[in-house]
Amino acid sequence: MTSPLENLAGPGKPLHAEPADTAEVAGLIRSGLARLADAGNPALSMESRFDLGYNAAHALCLAALRRAGYRARYRYIVFQALPHTLGLPPDVWRVLAKAHDVRNLAEYEGHVDIEPRLIEDVLVAVRAVAASLASTAPEDIT
Repeated sequence: MTSPLENLAGPGKPLHAEPADTAEVAGLIRSGLARLADAGNPALSMESRFDLGYNAAHALCLAALRRAGYRARYRYIVFQALPHTLGLPPDVWRVLAKAHDVRNLAEYEGHVDIEPRLIEDVLVAVRAVAASLASTAPEDIT
C-alpha cells in the first residue's frame, strides 16, 4: 500500500523522495530547538518572537520530513505533512499553517499584525512537534 507521503511525491507534486541524512536532520533539530528557546523570551519584541517561533516550527517539521526520506518543494508542505511524519493532529498543523500565512504577509507585503495569542499558539504547537520528534524513533537512515 502506498503511503500518503509517497502519494505526494513525484514530478509536479509537492514532495520528492530523497534519502535522509542524519547530519542534516540533527542540524535542523538543533536549530529548531535553539530558536524555540529564544522565542519564549518575553523580553524580545512580538515580531522577533513570532519569527523565531515560526522558524523553529519550520526547522523541526522539515527535520521530520527529511527523516522520513522526503524533501519539500514548497515551504508550507512541511506543516501539512505533520499527520504523516509525526502523527500530529490537525490542530497542530493548522496553527502552523496560519503562522505561515502571517509570515508571508509580513515577508512579501510588509503587513505585520501579530497577535500575542498567535505567538503563544505557535509556541504550543512547536513544543508538540519537538516532543513528538523526540519521542519517535527515526527510521533507519543511511
